[in-house]
Amino acid sequence: MSEWELVVGLEVHARLQTRTKAFCSCENRFGAEPNSLVCPVCLGLPGALPVLSSEVVRLAARMALATRCTVHERSIFSRKNYFYPDLPKGYQITQFDRPIATGGELEIFFEGDTKRIGVTRIHIEEDAGKLIHDPRIAGDDSSLVDLNRSGVPLIEIVSEPDMRSSAEAVAYLSRIRQILMYTAVCDGNMEEGSLRCDANISVHRPGEPFGTRAEIKNLNSFRFLAKAIEFEKTRQISILEGGGSIHQETRLFDVQSGETRSMRSKEEAHDYRYFPEPDLLPLEITGAFIDEVSRSLPSLPGHRVDRYLKEWHLDRETAETLVADRALADFFESAVRQSQSAPVQIANWVRNDILGVLNEKGASIFDLAITPDSLAALVDLIEAGTISGKIAKDVFAEMVEKGGDPERIIDERGLSQISDEDQIRDVASRIIADHPGQVEAYRGGKTALLGFFIGQVMKKTGGRANPELARSILESLLTGE
Repeated sequence: MSEWELVVGLEVHARLQTRTKAFCSCENRFGAEPNSLVCPVCLGLPGALPVLSSEVVRLAARMALATRCTVHERSIFSRKNYFYPDLPKGYQITQFDRPIATGGELEIFFEGDTKRIGVTRIHIEEDAGKLIHDPRIAGDDSSLVDLNRSGVPLIEIVSEPDMRSSAEAVAYLSRIRQILMYTAVCDGNMEEGSLRCDANISVHRPGEPFGTRAEIKNLNSFRFLAKAIEFEKTRQISILEGGGSIHQETRLFDVQSGETRSMRSKEEAHDYRYFPEPDLLPLEITGAFIDEVSRSLPSLPGHRVDRYLKEWHLDRETAETLVADRALADFFESAVRQSQSAPVQIANWVRNDILGVLNEKGASIFDLAITPDSLAALVDLIEAGTISGKIAKDVFAEMVEKGGDPERIIDERGLSQISDEDQIRDVASRIIADHPGQVEAYRGGKTALLGFFIGQVMKKTGGRANPELARSILESLLTGE
């Protein structure tokens, strides 16, 4: 395997979050009754003419600018001709040789390293319908078609063949999904088909030209993407080492077997008989429109990571974890702005405790009662020595479920940290008197027993003793100083 190099490029299809379909006024909504969101245009009825939605152009431009692509002031729609039961017109309206945007890039982070991946192009197109092959509904020998999805607006984001492992491909798709969701271009829901990708995979020996590629269609999860790439890599290497050759083809990934299987020979552009869409004028975008879209972009994941590293001195892995979800990143930044503590402390609570609860509950940050300002106040109380870290965990648990101000919770439950030296010394003296055997062992050289005594003090005080002060007092009493 080490004698071969893997080459991967991805074509990512993202369903745009528009109110209507791409070329008609039908509602763009997932989950409606089959064939209830259709009209003469998206049904492909004779004489029906498409009208381009301005929302589609705006969202496509947002994603293009967010991935550093050049948005062209003139692009052209084309007809991609093929015949399939869920494509009622017999062609798909798309963009071919004059897409809306080209020449971008983005940065990915994987396995402790960063890498730039080129974005070849972004183009606008419409989706096809959906075939349903379910014998419980259609019978054993029939299929049904739902055309609600027909005409739904998509953008296709085509990468350069810059990825050299399945881990890189997953990191790239993850970053694309983050940007789509940050910019509100796509909801990123892979289970509902809002985001799916095709993977172009080939292998070659280092120093030799790229090999013949196979395209794996319609991958709708990060796990399936990684598995498909790994299987296809092994399959192609086995064929080549056995003296065979790779055929350019389209393949499907079988989620049950974890294998890819041939679907059809790979079509070339001439097979689709592309030609300019006669019912749509060329798309002309002004520089003022591009500037307006650029100004509307939010702070993107890559920008936030750079800021967290430079201004707040977080480590890269923590920064990447925080920006994975825009709502979580917004929560973190709001807490930092309202806290007197270092951003690193806030980051640790968000990454470890907030995320821990979210993962356990399968929830989003909006489902929790805790607010950024209350988390900031809690961390400040720890840093000020008002409460210990252990007590803070208890307070945090109540804030997550019921909300509320941490100071009020501490006062109501009598949880303030004990920092009175005489009070802690009195507790420590009684513990030492009650454990003569451990005292003798400690004084005989088993100094690790200090942890036992500190634990006893914390237990007697309900976790409220200042642990550092307890340590200092115990060391003094145990050594007789």
